[in-house]
Amino acid sequence: MEDEKKVVPVEENSTEAEATVSEPEAVEEASPAEDPKVEESENFDDSNASGFDKFFGISKRKTTLRIEIIAGIVTFLAMCYILVVNPNNIIDAYGTGGNTAGVTWGSVFMATAFGAVIGTLLMALVARMPLAQAPGMGLNFTVGTAFLGAFGGILFTFGQTMLLVLISGIIFLLLSFIPGKRDKETGRLIALRELIFDGMPECIRKAIPVGIGLFIAFIGLKNSSVITANLGTFVQFVTLNTAEAWELGGTACNAMVCLFGFIVICILEHFHVKGGVIIGILAATILAIPLKVANLDILAGKGETSWKFWENFKEFFTGTEAMDSAFIAVFRDGFKGWDGGMIMTAVVLVITFCMIDMFDTMGTVVGCTTAAGLIDKNGKPENYNKIMVSDSVATVAGAVLGTSTVTTFVESGSGIAAGGKTGVVALTAAALFFLAVFVAPLFEFIPMAACAPALIYVGVLMMKNVVNIDFSKIKYAAPAFLTIIMMPLAYSITTGIGIGIISFVIINFVTWLVETILYKAGKREEKPKFEISIVLFIIFILFLVYFLLPTSF
Repeated sequence: MEDEKKVVPVEENSTEAEATVSEPEAVEEASPAEDPKVEESENFDDSNASGFDKFFGISKRKTTLRIEIIAGIVTFLAMCYILVVNPNNIIDAYGTGGNTAGVTWGSVFMATAFGAVIGTLLMALVARMPLAQAPGMGLNFTVGTAFLGAFGGILFTFGQTMLLVLISGIIFLLLSFIPGKRDKETGRLIALRELIFDGMPECIRKAIPVGIGLFIAFIGLKNSSVITANLGTFVQFVTLNTAEAWELGGTACNAMVCLFGFIVICILEHFHVKGGVIIGILAATILAIPLKVANLDILAGKGETSWKFWENFKEFFTGTEAMDSAFIAVFRDGFKGWDGGMIMTAVVLVITFCMIDMFDTMGTVVGCTTAAGLIDKNGKPENYNKIMVSDSVATVAGAVLGTSTVTTFVESGSGIAAGGKTGVVALTAAALFFLAVFVAPLFEFIPMAACAPALIYVGVLMMKNVVNIDFSKIKYAAPAFLTIIMMPLAYSITTGIGIGIISFVIINFVTWLVETILYKAGKREEKPKFEISIVLFIIFILFLVYFLLPTSF
């Protein structure tokens, strides 16, 4: 694959011109110093390029419109499962029936699709990056449990919970605009959200892409039943030596579909076949049909979605006689029924939404842009502030529509693995999310087991970043390792980053304290360097609050 050859480790970019890629003015100028890959940006002449090409930087990043569109299709296929899974998680959090949230399944489906369209379009047209957004997994389940009184027995209505999501989105947006300090060299103001990124230790930053890769791969292995649950060991490889496992549509069949698709992708990518990832997904889907992993009844309109898209639109804007639509419930119930006993729990929920979205997005963006080579010499993603603004606005828009926090998806890495490097990837994915509203059964038909090979392949590509981590000093190696290992084991990017940050602060503070005592006692010649900044300490405190603050009072 052409893209794979071009990824340059961060350390090798140290001689490049210094630039701050997140500055809005610099982004508009599209100056050569913004691009981490010197060979693409130096002396580049785009005078003969079309306006569309110049806007997205297709030729500048040495890619083609065809590659970008294919990458967008791959990204969509890798994450279109959210269209069905998100309504299920929100309304059927514990499988107690569609009346749990008081809103219709179809309206949440529409809100999911529209939220993905808006968020991904923002990534395409504002950030101009190959990243896609949709209501995030994990957060949708947290929203669902809020309806059931899982937080201290306090029961929130659908509208009230969406209001909390809206507040968290507004906080994200403010963090993206409120200045934290002024850059001493350039004189520009640095937003708080960018300041948080800059406060992350280098070893944690470099560990994030590796952890993301393992996490994405684990998601793929889990979703395809290659890895299954085990009461004794928690997880295990799929059982293949029983007749029950090989029943059509069973776990072994799902696993074989995934592994077959993965092998196809690897072989095609070895020979640099264009579109190898999407060919692998389609090949796996074909195999899934006789194995009953793909359900042909869905194409007949017997799944969760219907070919009668006009009914979905009507339900979204009007609801039914029995239940409201998600869109209506946000405005009808959001500001009703609050009492003093709910406030502290609501504050904790807002903090939870904020922390998960902020650090999940940060981790995902760093991991995906690193894989694409879209980072500067300091390991900061291009257009970082615009990415975060896009993410924040999408969260606000999603809450108003009636869905959980809209965030950047780790599955964006599958499109990057297919060669995507520009906002055309996001533009294509957004268009497909919009079309899915009209032909939802077609996309519901592609099974998760067929999409999983792309996620595992992303994990393979992201593992190469492990060579950038300094494992020679344990005070850096241990936090980096914990960041990497906790993401898949805790099934959370935020938890991985949080454990890494907490361990870094504790280990480095204690070692600095001991070394300072030794220095004062004359047993150490070099004065130790204090590596914990004020920003990092604040992040440390925030994570302690996130992990330890009770969810009810």
